[in-house]
Amino acid sequence: MRDALVVADVHAPAVVHGVHDSDGISRWSCLARRTGLYGGWEAVEWAWLPPGGVSGEHLHSRTEELYFLLRGRGEIRLDGTAHAVRAGDAVLTGIGSRHALHNTGRRPLSWLVVELPAVFPRPRRSSEEEHSVNSIVVRDLRAHGPLDAQSVLTGPLRTIHVQDLPPHAGVEFAARGTEHTVFVLSGTGTARTADREVRLASGTALTLPLGGSVRLWAGDGGMEFFHAVLDVPLPGERQLAA
Repeated sequence: MRDALVVADVHAPAVVHGVHDSDGISRWSCLARRTGLYGGWEAVEWAWLPPGGVSGEHLHSRTEELYFLLRGRGEIRLDGTAHAVRAGDAVLTGIGSRHALHNTGRRPLSWLVVELPAVFPRPRRSSEEEHSVNSIVVRDLRAHGPLDAQSVLTGPLRTIHVQDLPPHAGVEFAARGTEHTVFVLSGTGTARTADREVRLASGTALTLPLGGSVRLWAGDGGMEFFHAVLDVPLPGERQLAA
């Protein structure tokens, strides 16, 4: 049986030299990967750059990617256009796009990465969407969420948003036709399943596989978290896609 809850944190990251053929070092942690999940995740990751650091430009020829900026400020080069970004912004990079990230601030820059397989061939858009792009920068996800990622990307990522729980408030997630990943941004709390309890703090990540359920409770000071939802095909749909 698959684990009912995947728990990870960012407190012991690996050091990476020359990420995407750039100079210098970065830090990286894998928070969840495809193994042990039913949905089309490639990985959920945490990444970090020092002041002046660069994650080099690269082409997305097979996967799509979400960046959610956690701390700091920088510049993302997306399909040849530079965009200033800072904590709270989200970037959706579609299939066939290029991007690179540069830390332009005086403090470290960190961000979440959700990488997913793209759909081939790219689905045809409606006439109203014909001129839309497949990569965007979303300013301040807190103000503009929840965001429907399927309006931009082709793959299984459904919605992303930031949620703020008041002290001692709770919320429940059930993975019915979906899987969920949560990353605690600030505050403390507790995650409870039928047979497990996990303490939550800033930097803790939870990924909920298909069929599971979890209830989150905020601590005395409340808790803010990032939440992404992934569509998981029904068994018959998975067979047709294979």
